[in-house]
Amino acid sequence: MKIVPVTFRQACEFIAKHHRHHRPPQGHKFSIGLEVDGELVGVACVGRPVARRLDNGRIAEVTRLCTTGVKNGCSMLYAACANAAKAMGYEKIVTYILQSEPGHSLKASGWTFETDSPGGSWSVESRPREDKHPTEPKTRWCKILARQSL
Repeated sequence: MKIVPVTFRQACEFIAKHHRHHRPPQGHKFSIGLEVDGELVGVACVGRPVARRLDNGRIAEVTRLCTTGVKNGCSMLYAACANAAKAMGYEKIVTYILQSEPGHSLKASGWTFETDSPGGSWSVESRPREDKHPTEPKTRWCKILARQSL
């Protein structure tokens, strides 16, 4: 297995085809791929934090991570995302997983549990939306990349 660069378009096509419960993200700062014998078997997209209070310009968020199930693929992608974000000067990287997911790949790549997130829907009566993703509670994981100046 090896880490490779991928375009946003390539990452989105892979996510649309393989992700269990999310559509491709709306944008990104960068994407990373994972290949086995020249075949793309995983991708990760990193962007600005979705939570406004975390979006201080020094925190990056893995907004999508998707593999075909290749062993250790998620751990390799999480580690590569953290390394790339650190090289770009980010101080911290975060991601969210469903509360029903164990987080083994995050633990294996040096991330730590940070907090629970209640989940839910963005839909409100004045502005109804159709949820096309799970609304169950989530957990936020992080990796500190540099001494924070916060």
